[in-house]
Amino acid sequence: MSKADDTQALRALVASEPHILDAHLAQLDPVPLLLVYTHLSGDETLLQEFRPYIKGAWSFEVDVPEELQAELRHRLTATLRDYAEHDRPLPPAPDVDKLQRMCDAAVGQHVPSEYMPMVLEELNFDRTDAKTVRWRKPVSRETLERYHVLVIGIGYSGLAMAIKLKEAGIPFTVIEKNDDVGGTWYENTYPGVAVDTPNHFYSYSFRTESNWDHYFAQGPEIIKYIRTVYKEADLADHVRFEEEVISAIWDADRSLWTVKIRRKDGSEYDEKVNVVVSGSGLLNRPSYPNISGMDSFQGPMFHSARWDHSVDLTGKRVVQIGTGASGMQIGPAIAPKVGHLTIFQRSPHWARKNPLLFAEVSEGVKWGLEHIPYYTKWYRFQLLYATSDGVLPSLRKDPDWPEPDTSLNAANKEIREQLIAHMRSELGGREDLLAKVTPKFPPYGKRMLRDGNWFRTLTRDNVELVTGPVQKITETGVVDKDGIEHPADVIILATGFKAQAPLYPIEVIGTNGSIRDHWGEDNPRAHLGITAPDFPNLFILYGPGTNGGHGGSAVFNSECQVRYTMLALRELIEREAASLEVRREPYEAYQQLFDAEHAQLVWTHPGVNNWYRNKDGRVVTNSPWRLCHYRNLTANFDPAEYDIKNAKVDA
Repeated sequence: MSKADDTQALRALVASEPHILDAHLAQLDPVPLLLVYTHLSGDETLLQEFRPYIKGAWSFEVDVPEELQAELRHRLTATLRDYAEHDRPLPPAPDVDKLQRMCDAAVGQHVPSEYMPMVLEELNFDRTDAKTVRWRKPVSRETLERYHVLVIGIGYSGLAMAIKLKEAGIPFTVIEKNDDVGGTWYENTYPGVAVDTPNHFYSYSFRTESNWDHYFAQGPEIIKYIRTVYKEADLADHVRFEEEVISAIWDADRSLWTVKIRRKDGSEYDEKVNVVVSGSGLLNRPSYPNISGMDSFQGPMFHSARWDHSVDLTGKRVVQIGTGASGMQIGPAIAPKVGHLTIFQRSPHWARKNPLLFAEVSEGVKWGLEHIPYYTKWYRFQLLYATSDGVLPSLRKDPDWPEPDTSLNAANKEIREQLIAHMRSELGGREDLLAKVTPKFPPYGKRMLRDGNWFRTLTRDNVELVTGPVQKITETGVVDKDGIEHPADVIILATGFKAQAPLYPIEVIGTNGSIRDHWGEDNPRAHLGITAPDFPNLFILYGPGTNGGHGGSAVFNSECQVRYTMLALRELIEREAASLEVRREPYEAYQQLFDAEHAQLVWTHPGVNNWYRNKDGRVVTNSPWRLCHYRNLTANFDPAEYDIKNAKVDA
């Protein structure tokens, strides 16, 4: 939007009667509105008046008296009118000192100063996208055309990568195994599928959305957003759907990847490219359990990520194996319609309640997000901080803590007690169920889940929770550890993904063997989660050690990785080099820091088995870093960490 458009929009906004505008403003969250007023007016007096009523970053942690809110609306209305009547352009981003004061007031606590660069990038006030990588010197079309990038997958990460490649004018092709965009959000269509990060943050910083129907978007909303961004970016000429990458082999003599691709009809062809970027992520391939007798079952059996919508569950006896993130969404969604639901829980999970989990975004809030200058941006800050790093200190082990089996420190114990109190309330006094669903390990030892009426579902008359492993599957049901068979018409496998095997099942062969030779079946490692020695010109998005186990947004992490990859490509192309490959020393140094940090955190707790760790106990999926720290690690590309071959490219 241009400055002229801003002025026109402001004039339209204030054209209504004052009481009408006030009624609109009254429907909006007061804290983002306070930040808008402070930003537009320069007046900081209300920051201090509001601060005693702000106990956290979530909207439900704020309780501002109505008279103070009314004063805010009055002042903001006058400010908006002043901008419109005097054709004033919207102000730039606040200076760092003012931004610090605004952020501190907005969340009721001091926001570490390291967050300020990240906040400015995420809010993108000048609408130029600070994460966009720009050329440092002129690069000719002829030079660009000597390079070609192949992107694997067009989910959230692959789509962002494609958009940035197009903006830079770098030739690229995206190979997508499905017939549409969306990645894991396209593939996971099970009942109840939804995001557990608030979607006004779980979206691109360069393409925010004001028209979400829910605060925690359901699957169809996420897909709609991804499809909209894809269409707006006009990428159709670059994407080949229903084709799958089978292998990628590095040709050291020509500094090219030979990528074998299989079409839908089974035919195969080779594509020679300079760079391969994997956007397939960690949650790409379903993990199927190895249970005796699986082939003998006579009814429908399917994985949650491959939901069979032809199967009508109404009145059926359903067995659900698994109680992780997908299972906790599926159970409450299907319990009201099935005849009987038996849920097999190998081990319990912690789950938190969020009052906004099923809440719909009102038309009034949508209006504010669309029309109030900078409201969307400041609302995004609130969500960024609410979901990012606040809990991380409670996940750090205190070596002197006297209760190390069940908690890590005083804050972690307090979280545990809050979670148990919530479960007890939801279970309606069912102490037998409480004993079954209370983990023995500290909170966050496994992925912290959202309670979408999971515990209440377990109290239903037609729901049975069975603890422990499955012994076997028969023609007619599932046998538990005690030898009791539970009859089933349908079996649902909510058993997660092969998160410890990124790039699986693609065969990737670099300068010294395959990536499986280096990683084994479950020990992936990469510098910053993105690059690996012996694999030149290969970049991995949402790769090893980049999952946000304590909070944040996977989209935020992906944008960090996309920028880093674009910085590497800029280095490659501006030098007209053939290849770049991370050196062993910085790679190993990063792994040591990564492992040492994890040794202090909950995911290496001896009482926990989770999909974050491999069979040797090493954390291989999660990032141990605060969001601002990972942003800082990836915001610059250091050529000294890479071996760059400067031979001319000969494609």
